[in-house]
Amino acid sequence: MIAPFEDVVIRTACRLLIPFIQLYGLYVIAHGAESPGGGFQGGVILGASFILLSLAYNADEVRKRVSEKRNLIFCSVGLFIYSGIGAVCLALGGNYLNYSRLHHLLPVDPVYARALGIFGIEVGVGMTVMAVMLSIFLDLASKHEDEGEMTSLGMDR
Repeated sequence: MIAPFEDVVIRTACRLLIPFIQLYGLYVIAHGAESPGGGFQGGVILGASFILLSLAYNADEVRKRVSEKRNLIFCSVGLFIYSGIGAVCLALGGNYLNYSRLHHLLPVDPVYARALGIFGIEVGVGMTVMAVMLSIFLDLASKHEDEGEMTSLGMDR
């Protein structure tokens, strides 16, 4: 009997589908301001593509492609983009995430500056959601030698 993660049909189907799923996730993030969707939904789709890869192969395959350090960088950069845009808006005398104030920094009118600010927020949220979703899944999927060991929180018994 073939183990579930050694099935050629499942692996081939996932190898063909995952790039399209990731492309669709990026599309949802990029067009979140004009259509249904956005950073959160696109981030969930991107995270789900990595989870599908993990289910088709195994969690170690995903860990090879996206290490814990790289995943933490994605999460941090996404959060920095979101909070950084808000902080810049505050520094320019507007409210937090008042994107129209960005026209003082960018050579565009306030309406286009608002569109660019929203796009930046969507990218930041998408990156963070994807990284957190993948991190939670990999933490739940990891096998610990000791049931009481809490390595994901950095605490050992």
